[in-house]
Amino acid sequence: MKALGRLATMAKYSKVSISALPLAPSTHLITHNLTPDPNAQSPAEFRNDVLPQRPSTQRRARLLSSEAHFSYVSPLPLPFPYEITAPDPPEVVEDKAAYVENWLSKHEAIKLQPDGTGSDTSSLLHKYTPSARDQKRVLIGLSETCLKDCLPHLDVGDAFTTLGAPALVPSLHEESTNEASPEASAARQELVDVLSGQVVLMSTESKTGESTPGFAPWSMRYSGHQFGNWAGQLGDGRAISIHVTPHPLDSSKTYELQLKGAGRTPFSRSADGLAVLRSSVREYLCSEAMHALSIPTTRSLSLISLPELPVIRERVETACVFTRVAESFLRIGNFEAFSPPTNMFFLGGGQQDANYDALRILGEWVGKAVLKLDNVNWEKGNPWGKELVFDVARRNAKMVAAWQAYGFMHGVINTDNVSVLGLTIDYGPYAFMDVFDPLHICNHTDEGGRYAYKYQPNMIIYACRALLQALSPLIGAEVQLGKAVTAGWADDASPETITEWRKTGTELVKDEMERIIEETCAVEYGSLMRKRLALRRQEKTDQLQIFQPLLNLMEAQSLDFHSTFRRLSFFRPSHLETSNTPLLEKFVAELLSGSPEENNIDRAKATGEWLAWLEKYAARIETERDDWSSTGNFDQAREKAAKSANPRFVLRQWVLEEVIKKVEKDHESGKRILGKVMQMACNPFEPWGAEGDEIATGELDSETREERRFCGLGDNKLLGFQCSCSS
Repeated sequence: MKALGRLATMAKYSKVSISALPLAPSTHLITHNLTPDPNAQSPAEFRNDVLPQRPSTQRRARLLSSEAHFSYVSPLPLPFPYEITAPDPPEVVEDKAAYVENWLSKHEAIKLQPDGTGSDTSSLLHKYTPSARDQKRVLIGLSETCLKDCLPHLDVGDAFTTLGAPALVPSLHEESTNEASPEASAARQELVDVLSGQVVLMSTESKTGESTPGFAPWSMRYSGHQFGNWAGQLGDGRAISIHVTPHPLDSSKTYELQLKGAGRTPFSRSADGLAVLRSSVREYLCSEAMHALSIPTTRSLSLISLPELPVIRERVETACVFTRVAESFLRIGNFEAFSPPTNMFFLGGGQQDANYDALRILGEWVGKAVLKLDNVNWEKGNPWGKELVFDVARRNAKMVAAWQAYGFMHGVINTDNVSVLGLTIDYGPYAFMDVFDPLHICNHTDEGGRYAYKYQPNMIIYACRALLQALSPLIGAEVQLGKAVTAGWADDASPETITEWRKTGTELVKDEMERIIEETCAVEYGSLMRKRLALRRQEKTDQLQIFQPLLNLMEAQSLDFHSTFRRLSFFRPSHLETSNTPLLEKFVAELLSGSPEENNIDRAKATGEWLAWLEKYAARIETERDDWSSTGNFDQAREKAAKSANPRFVLRQWVLEEVIKKVEKDHESGKRILGKVMQMACNPFEPWGAEGDEIATGELDSETREERRFCGLGDNKLLGFQCSCSS
């Protein structure tokens, strides 16, 4: 019923196909405001020269010119190295380079489809297809929540009908459905074609009345620190942005659609630019799960399997193209690319010299269009470097506080994986905490524990220091000038002057930036922990007397992080009354059942520890009784509030592993299971599996029984399961 409600909400918008989605205003387009790779200076040059004549330009890994922020590049999901077929009939190839370019060109999307633009001709986006590539593509996932929030006007046709009803126990026979209209089938097929990289949306002309360039897909250049080491140029090695469209209710809010796993870009280095089904499922589910927990994140739109396209990882797997959505995918590493650190040990394959004017161009556009810094008067030329650093610091402090409060571990908080908008981005070896362990490492590649749960706030500070390091020369110059820098501001500056500016900028901002992160993180974490414990009033003693002792209990007794919080939702101070001793004993026993080591726990000692903490918690609850006076029944109101903040369903590693195996084995039944897990992830606070119902599990229907299982700890062998960076 909830899914139907969401679809009904979306129905109030005038729907358009993906090719007819309006293009964002020029001021919101990266390609209209930043500097392209000189190999293609415009969409027209990219479409008319690069794609038909020298397509290898966009597939060859290389360092971009120092001033370039991005490179035009179109989707091409093919195995790499490319398997270039010999001529048929056989012939002697005199010019092998030209033959390769011709082969690639036939696989590029350069053939204009005859139906042109679609219904909204103001967008001027045309559909282009390849002449020698028509891969099998299967839609296996489409997020209703992302559609509702970001793209409510997108016509997906009969996509949800083809996916089938979400179910953990799919029936042997699909429900009978009415045959879709040709229009609905066409809208769904166009969606699949575009989001799989088969069809590319481009325009080489401007909108009527504008002097701006057209539109073509692109990938961003960025650099970064990986595991604390400078890695040089990195960039979008398997991510290609294909569209930017405004929200129908707020044109100032635009959403970028990005394909992950759609083929090589100039930043792919030695990799294939592809993504496997396994890693795509993980990011697809977790992006929406995080949003449901109110944790800032990029969003997920679709999963399209390419079952006939093999991908070599630790084993041979099949390819998948994942579409993610965000207002911006820019990272701290984008700034580092134009102001790299000096005198650092270097692990990467190359890095351009600093280009301080490109840094200025990037910063000005990010400050105005992405962060929308309202405390900077841009018309008057106010300094903005310091304010940009502080804003990014605040956003990421709030994000990491939410990670800590909900036991989320990112696994790879490299500076190129930290968003300037403070969004959780690049889901690789992530995990939600099982048994509470502050030193847990979710990434088995992280042998030193750099990104362990406990150290995540410190790693955000490290990343923001890298941003400050990149912007410090500009900030220092602003201090000297008393206003924002202008074009060519560092052209004539000596190395000594740059060093002095860097020192001035760092000294001005560093301490204040770190104070902002620490205070913002502490305040946000406290607010979220109070929410999880249904406490309304802020008390300075909460961290030392309530939160930390609770975490210590979980760690000492090897208790599951999430189920402990969920069970505490049902606690009432009256449980401590003498007359309720049996009820209290039962409640404590349920808390202890959240440990996989339950049989090895010293129950008398553990019970005593819980009673001591519950007494303090009850006393703290009682201090707020008057604050809840307007809610009617005090205990019921608190329970409802607590259950709305503590998930019943958590996207655990064992759940992900099981779903991935089922989807890999059989797309037809797997996509329905995937759909149900997405539904549970998007509604994590619902009482899945008839929670609280004392009926025997064996008497539940099969679907409810599976829901209950999916809300459990799973096999002990997968508790604390670690993934690798390739995940």
